[in-house]
Amino acid sequence: MSTGAIIGLVVAVLVVLVVLAFVLRPAMQRKRLRDRFGPEYDHAVEQSDSRTAAEKELAARERQHSEFDLKPLSPAAQESYRRHWAGVQAKFVDSPEKAITEADRLVTDLMAERGYPTEGYEAQLSVLSVEHARTLEHYRKAHDISERQEIGEASTEDLRTAMVHYRELFTDLLEHGAAPSKDREAARKAKTDV
Repeated sequence: MSTGAIIGLVVAVLVVLVVLAFVLRPAMQRKRLRDRFGPEYDHAVEQSDSRTAAEKELAARERQHSEFDLKPLSPAAQESYRRHWAGVQAKFVDSPEKAITEADRLVTDLMAERGYPTEGYEAQLSVLSVEHARTLEHYRKAHDISERQEIGEASTEDLRTAMVHYRELFTDLLEHGAAPSKDREAARKAKTDV
């Protein structure tokens, strides 16, 4: 085989690889975003003008999220939140409206202690979607019911449903916000010392 033929073959292979990279990159990005955001990926696509715009939005959420200084909760803080949640649930029997308001406030307090921004509902949805996409729809539903409650359009059954939805997000935030146990911390340190 002549040198010119070998160079032509190498160039052809390189061109094919470059084309494959351009073709496969968006597909790989799409798969990565679907895996990371789960049902939130589909929600973003539905709410957007195009799949590409939705994927850009999700990637922007990831970049924004990476700038946060998220903190784990100490075991004492976790226990305190669990006790507070139990108290909120107990209040539901006598005062469902007040319990829903307190549940929303407790979720917001937990977000703030973990290091999430809490300046507005839409911003909360955006930042929570990166690590808590699987429970985000619960937050949407609870928030919608809370808004209906404020104008007197939510039944007691609706409020009970909101409480269940708030609990799902609360539990997810609490479990993902746990401080590493001594055993996990020692194992992590051993990996980094090697």
